[in-house]
Amino acid sequence: MKRLLFIASFVIIGFGVKAQTAAAPVKLTDTAKLYHPEADAKADIANAVKKASAGHKNVLLQIGGNWCIWCIRFNDLVTRDPDLDKYVRDNYVIVHVNYSKENTNDKLLAELGYPQRFGFPVFVVLDDKGNRLNTENSSYLEEGKGHSKEKVMGFFKDWSPAAIDPKSYEKAK
Repeated sequence: MKRLLFIASFVIIGFGVKAQTAAAPVKLTDTAKLYHPEADAKADIANAVKKASAGHKNVLLQIGGNWCIWCIRFNDLVTRDPDLDKYVRDNYVIVHVNYSKENTNDKLLAELGYPQRFGFPVFVVLDDKGNRLNTENSSYLEEGKGHSKEKVMGFFKDWSPAAIDPKSYEKAK
């Protein structure tokens, strides 16, 4: 019952608050800055694909909501850990795609193959042309009451541009 009340408090706090762009790490108690219910997620993704193409990166869609403690925990781990933060910024353009009572982004999620079936957060990796490469169930990255740095880094490395570049697998002549 306490867990249900705890989750409900995040839902109430997170909904209805106008979000601001989050450039700095988001604290576990700051649930109003990651996801933007009013955002045009499709346009945000199109912009991210352009940036990814220019920077030879992939796009990482983190789908969830400000109500989701696991979404906040994941973001907190990645932005506060210098190794994860550097790796993800060097290899991905990140888009936080909102899923909340204000905006469930149903049409977009249908186009992405219904990733919400895995719960939240859920991650979709796109290449620099906008093609979906992978949908990742975040429970595979969990450890205890958070996410494993090693598992998260493995996920980032497995879907980085270098990992899927055929040149990475050519034998030296």
